[in-house]
Amino acid sequence: MNAKDMIVKIKTSEYDAIVFDLDGVVTDTAGVHAAAWKQLFDEVLKKHAEKTGNEFVPFDAKQDYFTHVDGKPRYKGVEDFLKSRGITLEFGDPSDPPGKETICGLGNKKNIAFQERLEEDGVAIFHSTVKLIEEARARGMKIGIISSSKNCEPVLKRAGLLHLFEVKVDGVDAAEMGLKGKPHPDVFLSAVDQLGVAAQRSIVFEDAISGVRAGSRGDFGLVIGVDRTGIENQLLDKGADVVVKDLVQVQIEDDTSVSWLPSAIQSFEDIMKKIDRKELAVFLDYDGTLTPIVERPEDAILAGDMREVIQELSNKCKVAIVSGRDRADVEERVGLNNLYYAGSHGFDIKGPGGFEKIHEKGKEFMPILDKVEQDLENSLQAIEGAQVERKKFSVATHYRRVAEQDVQAVIDSVDEVMNKYDSLKKGGGKKVIEIQPAVDWHKGKAVRWLLEALELDTEKAMPLYIGDDLTDENAFREIKKDGIGILVATEEKKTEAHYVLADTNAVRAFLKRVSTTIERGSS
Repeated sequence: MNAKDMIVKIKTSEYDAIVFDLDGVVTDTAGVHAAAWKQLFDEVLKKHAEKTGNEFVPFDAKQDYFTHVDGKPRYKGVEDFLKSRGITLEFGDPSDPPGKETICGLGNKKNIAFQERLEEDGVAIFHSTVKLIEEARARGMKIGIISSSKNCEPVLKRAGLLHLFEVKVDGVDAAEMGLKGKPHPDVFLSAVDQLGVAAQRSIVFEDAISGVRAGSRGDFGLVIGVDRTGIENQLLDKGADVVVKDLVQVQIEDDTSVSWLPSAIQSFEDIMKKIDRKELAVFLDYDGTLTPIVERPEDAILAGDMREVIQELSNKCKVAIVSGRDRADVEERVGLNNLYYAGSHGFDIKGPGGFEKIHEKGKEFMPILDKVEQDLENSLQAIEGAQVERKKFSVATHYRRVAEQDVQAVIDSVDEVMNKYDSLKKGGGKKVIEIQPAVDWHKGKAVRWLLEALELDTEKAMPLYIGDDLTDENAFREIKKDGIGILVATEEKKTEAHYVLADTNAVRAFLKRVSTTIERGSS
């Protein structure tokens, strides 16, 4: 299929970040660069022809540009083109005055010519690229930009696009960090490293031959060539996975949102095939999963039929309740002795036979959390409906019953208290703000620790986690590759879960069916 006919679909479940080249992909400055190069090289070539008596063959702003200088650091471009014409110069020093007959002097002269043309002509942008960037950002993808040019930042500022990029690695940055230019992958790898994303989970957009070679060498998940000048075959030959004429041909599909998730009820047979012949371990959130969300957390009472289903299931496999509530609180509400209970988002874990883990770091924060609780009580007492709930290892502020016009005041009050304590972090949920110790521990860590402690962290085991809130995403993420995550939700949002259930009634029906199927010997 030709580049002009290609449609590329990017699924957000497969990629976390996109790194764009600047010239020719985001901004239409390739022509300005090519004209500046031609101005420089034609002067050099004329002098060389007069000096040697050879024929003057001018710089080809298309073929010579894309073959020898496009996408490369400026001095490297000067060196490679002159070498292609049999001309050798001393490298010189970056401080050489423009026009001095060294690689650096000529490169500096080209830069002045480029800046003059840029000032005169302005910066044209590819609107389809900007639209794609905005869409990717809206869907939670991280965005970086790279350029061999040292003019990247001024160009982006002139175009009004600098705010779109979380990370920039240009010619200035590369020089400071000692990075090799294209076709080496250094600048791309530096960008994704700063974004905190693996190269295999990232996409590169490049219009330069040297750029697609760099993306290919960097082992990026997808390298998309952008052919605006008729070099499709060269881009494919040098490492592009696919080539498009324009980024209007690229579509982003947010298959990590609720509307994309298959129903766990309708996909039950597929789920059981994944569990088949493996030891099942079921992890369940409490509020919003086993009980409906209520205005007052103390009113979340577990229904008798839900308790019966959990009891039946726990007789056939390991079952754990993983909750933001205090462990003692959720244990009392569920009231079953053969379950494992992870309270306070996993800071406090207990189970049958003296099984226990209390996060030692969490204990150190008890006095600080006492102060936070008192500060919040004082600052929120005038806001009707605001409720402060002290838990063993956290303090929650509920605002479900707060009038809409007062919600921001609650958030501001919590932030003001948070600013007093550097050792704490803020978490979110459904109409609740949670202040917790700033340690690397959450529901996902608790699930993994339980699996290891129960000797279920093997290929013979299958963890299944059901939850409904933001804090459950850590657990979904933890078992993404070796388990099954089921989100309880109807509203649209991003998630790391594999399947969806509509409400607590659907959770009960699903667990009942799992229990019955296991009883029949299918697991």
